[in-house]
Amino acid sequence: MDHPWLRAPAAHVAETARTLLGWEVSAGGVRIRLTEVEAYAGTGEDPASHAHRGPTPRTKVMFGPAGHAYTYFVFGMHWCLNIVCGGAGEAAAVLLRAGEVVDGGDLARQRRGDVPDRDLARGPARLVVALGVTAAANGTNVIDGSGPLLVTPPTRPVTPSAVSAGPRVGVAAAHDVPWRFWLTGDPTVTSYRRHAPRKGGGGERNS
Repeated sequence: MDHPWLRAPAAHVAETARTLLGWEVSAGGVRIRLTEVEAYAGTGEDPASHAHRGPTPRTKVMFGPAGHAYTYFVFGMHWCLNIVCGGAGEAAAVLLRAGEVVDGGDLARQRRGDVPDRDLARGPARLVVALGVTAAANGTNVIDGSGPLLVTPPTRPVTPSAVSAGPRVGVAAAHDVPWRFWLTGDPTVTSYRRHAPRKGGGGERNS
């Protein structure tokens, strides 16, 4: 399937992130409509990105091809999920921050516990848990159905007027870059908090 954002240059990652709102991601019997995402650019362009200093064994997935999953462990306890964007060799990724569970709610609750519906996938770590995603998803294709994740176009298209933008959440650098996008007023969107350095060192970047 030929999705337009797969052809977008890495330099346009912010616009790609915006257009992914309303798309749906499925895994482990659960389907989630994306309501909040964050964009991260590549080498030398975005100090909040894992790819800022070039490829490493962990971040080589971010350098393409587009349409693959990039997962990573943060703060020693949570997995986060990104979709790689841009051309091969150009690092860019969109962090899936939050969404609305639209199918498989019972499975999501089994994984997340007794929480309100709005909280089932409200936050990047919660979204991953609700989907049942593990490290095995890293580097797999999210478009052609060959991997554990499948990303599909929106059943409810999002108009530009329904989207808000603002600073990314909890990043240790480039604090005020307005590359977080969300559906205005949606209850599943997370609360904004600026990065606060931890004693003895900086925190982990989000992507």
